[in-house]
Parts: sequence; structure tokens; C-alpha cells
Amino acid sequence: MTPSALPDPSHAAPAHPGAPYVSRPDVGTILVSPWVVSDPAQQRAAADSVVDSWERLDRPAAMLALTTLLSTDGSRVLNYAQWTNDEDHHAFVRTQRPALVRAIDDALPGIERPGLTRYRLYDSYRAPAAGSAVGAAVGAIVTGEFETAGPEAQRVLADTIHAGLRSAATPAPGLVAAHFHLSTDGSRVLNYVEWKEFDAWEAFNGSAAAKELADTVRALPDVTPLGPTLYRPYRSVVNVPAP
Repeated sequence: MTPSALPDPSHAAPAHPGAPYVSRPDVGTILVSPWVVSDPAQQRAAADSVVDSWERLDRPAAMLALTTLLSTDGSRVLNYAQWTNDEDHHAFVRTQRPALVRAIDDALPGIERPGLTRYRLYDSYRAPAAGSAVGAAVGAIVTGEFETAGPEAQRVLADTIHAGLRSAATPAPGLVAAHFHLSTDGSRVLNYVEWKEFDAWEAFNGSAAAKELADTVRALPDVTPLGPTLYRPYRSVVNVPAP
């Protein structure tokens, strides 16, 4: 299946000050890295340290934006970075990142970093009711992660979920958009779903439609669901305004 056209950028830019503009057209690579904090009291401080460090940094032109999201259980900060290309990010990792991370660790010891995953945005579904005011409505982010055994399994999974959402007799109330990210190594899919509020996601998650879609996904070969994580958008650094 060929991916459907991504949403019109004029209808996708978020108004929430901490939410990423996921489908901005100039993004060439997306770097997603969760940070795990041992104490929920450190969660906000960890996110602030990331954003404050980037605001002080002499940022590469290839770095477009960085968004931090806070998990609702207080255990994680999700860093969602958008760059134009991988090469410039690799150069940043070699030259500037070590000092940046060292300064954060000195101020906030004990942060665990399970690792960074490189993604490409493959496709997006936008709920018909979202309209052009979608950004202002995004109050909750639910990420679904999946392990996959190669690019074909990635595409089949993303296409299956997209088709399930698109073919629903009634769109899920409160759903704004779902953005399907495929890791460059073929091993992972990130479904980044925007909702108006968590109550809307909880209502959908308990519905027959959600159960049917989950059963369909579990039946796919070479796909292992890893479960959802709930986040609230927090702070962002926009280095290059979206076109």
C-alpha cells in the first residue's frame, strides 16, 4: 500500500506551546529518546534542563525543533527532536552532545537513557472532525510502540492501523490525529496519537472498535505490541520556524 498524502501543513501546525508540529514538511529525520527518572519530583526538572540547555546552545541549522513530553505516571520524559538530516545530527552527537548531557547529569544525577531511535514519518491519519483548529485541541498524547521484524512488517502494521481508523463507522470522539513513525532499522513502529483529552482516549480504549483493532494487530506476523504510554506536551525549542 502506498502511504496516503500527509495532512496539509496549514491544518496540522499545533497551537499548544509544548506540542510538536509532527507533520511539518521540512523534517528529514526524527530522533525519539525517553529519559527515565527515579523520582517523579525530578521529571519536570529533567525536561526543563533539556530545553534550557538547548536554548543556551549554539544550535545547528539542521536542528528544527525539540519537544519534551511528560508521562502521566511521572516516570518519563520523552524527547522528540526533528532534524533535516541524520548526518548533521551525527556530527552534533560527536561534537556538542557529550558536554550537554554531562551538564545535565551533574545537575540531575540518576537519569536513565534507554536509547535513541531514529524514525521517519511514514503516514498520518487525521480525524474528520479535527478540522483546522486541531492544534489548539491537543491536550493528550498516547504513544503506542511495537517491535517489528523488518520494513515490510512495519508498513503492514502502520497500514493496518490507519485502515482501521479510516474505515470506522463513527470516528472516535476526541481523536485528533495518529502519526505513524517507522524506525530506520526496521525494528520499531511508533504510533504517536493526539487526543483532545485523556478521557477521550480512555473511552475509545474501552470500546469494541478498539478491541477489534487490537485483536487485528496482535494477529499480524512479526509484530510485538509493547503497550501505550500517556504523555502531556510540556516545553519546546523551535530553532527553525516551520515553512
